[in-house]
Amino acid sequence: MSSPATSSDREKVVSKLPGWLRQALKVRAAQHGIDIQTAVEQGIDAWVALASTPGAVDTAGADSFATFLRPGQWSLFRETAGDRRVSLIQGLAQSVQLWLEMNPAPTIERPKHPRRRIVCNQKGGVGKTAVTAGLGEALAEDPEALHPVRISKHFAGSLAGEEREEDPLEIEELPGLGRRTLLVDFDPQRHLTKQLGKDEIPMDTEIDSLSKHMTGQAKGDIRDLVVPIDDARYGGRLDLLPGCQDGFLLDVALSQVRFREAALERALAPIEPLYDEIIVDCPPSLGLSMDAAIYYGRRREDEATGNSGPLIVVQAEDSSADAYDLLVNQIEDLRADMGVEIDYLGIVVNLYDPRRGFIATSSLKAWMDIKDPKVVAVIGDLTDQRKAVRVKQPLLSFAPRGEQAVTMRALAREVS
Repeated sequence: MSSPATSSDREKVVSKLPGWLRQALKVRAAQHGIDIQTAVEQGIDAWVALASTPGAVDTAGADSFATFLRPGQWSLFRETAGDRRVSLIQGLAQSVQLWLEMNPAPTIERPKHPRRRIVCNQKGGVGKTAVTAGLGEALAEDPEALHPVRISKHFAGSLAGEEREEDPLEIEELPGLGRRTLLVDFDPQRHLTKQLGKDEIPMDTEIDSLSKHMTGQAKGDIRDLVVPIDDARYGGRLDLLPGCQDGFLLDVALSQVRFREAALERALAPIEPLYDEIIVDCPPSLGLSMDAAIYYGRRREDEATGNSGPLIVVQAEDSSADAYDLLVNQIEDLRADMGVEIDYLGIVVNLYDPRRGFIATSSLKAWMDIKDPKVVAVIGDLTDQRKAVRVKQPLLSFAPRGEQAVTMRALAREVS
C-alpha cells in the first residue's frame, strides 16, 4: 500500500478510496482553501488519536488513491490499523470521513442587503443580457461541486496579442458560490426572458408586471411574477423576474411618479430578503428607467463599498467608447444631483476577437488603460453562448467547461 518515493521530504502513499468519498474530500478541501494531502494528514492524525474505532465506512468500489504524508505518519497509521483490526483501506476511509465531520462546509455569508448588480450600457448589441445571465448562473452554482474557473491575472492582456495556446495552469477547479440569485429582465426587448426559455409577461391591463409595480398600478405581490430556472446545477438558487413589453412605455409613466428614481427599489423591496444577489439587465437607453436602475445600485448607508453598482458591458470598438462616455456622464450627474454614492463594479469587454485586427486589439488596450473603473473580464466571441441561446438553455448548463463559462465564473469572483 505504501511506496518509498518521496516528494519534498514527504512519503508517497498509495491506497484506495471509494469515489464518493474522494469527491467529497476534493470539494471540502477546496471550500476550506487547503490541499488534499493536508486534509488527509489531519484526518489520519485525528483518527489515530481516537480512543476507539469509529463506525465502518462503505468502501465498495474503492479505487487507487495516492497522496503524500510526512515521514513516519503512514507507519503509525498502519500500526494503529493493525491494533484496531481494520484494513488500511477502511482505516483511511474512516480518517477521511472523520476529517469531513470535523470540517463541515463553510456557511455561505448572507449579506444584510442583496448585492445589486446593474448591467448596463446605452448601446445595444454589446451582450448585456449574456453577461447578466452568465454572471447570475456563476453566482448560483452548486457549492458542493467543483467547477472550472479561470484564475490567471494575465488572461485579458494575453488576448490582445497573437493567438495563444491553452495553458492548463490558468484553470482551477473551485466550489460554486451558492448564492441565491434573482435575474431581473428590465429591458422591454425581453431578451433575457427569451434566452432562458421562459414566457414573457403578457402586455395586459389585468396582469401585473415590473413596470406596473414601479408605477403603483400593480394589484398583486411581485413575488408572484418570479419563475425558477429549473436546473440541478443551481439547486433552486436561480430565479428570473420575466420582462414585459410594457417597459417601452415606462419612461413616460415614470414621469408622473413621485420620487421616480426610487421606483425600482420600491418595486423590488418585498423580494429582496429572498436573495443574496439581484442582477438587473438594463435597457439600452439613458432615460428615466435607467436613472431608477442606477439609483437602485447605489451604496446604501450600511453597505460595504463595492457590493453593488453598475457593471458596464462594452465591445472592443469605437462606438462602445462613445456610449460608455454618455452612460458615465449620466451616472455622475445622478450621483451629484442626488448626493448618493455609486460604486462602479467594473467594465466587461464582451465579444472580443483578436482576429478582427488592429481595431479590436487597440480598442482592448484602450479599455485596459482605464484604471477607474477597471476591466474585470474579457469574454471571447465564441459560439457557446449563441448555441445556448438557440436551444434556450443557460450557458453554464449548456457548456459548463467552455471558455465563456470559465470566464463567467472568474467574473463572478472578481466582483464578489
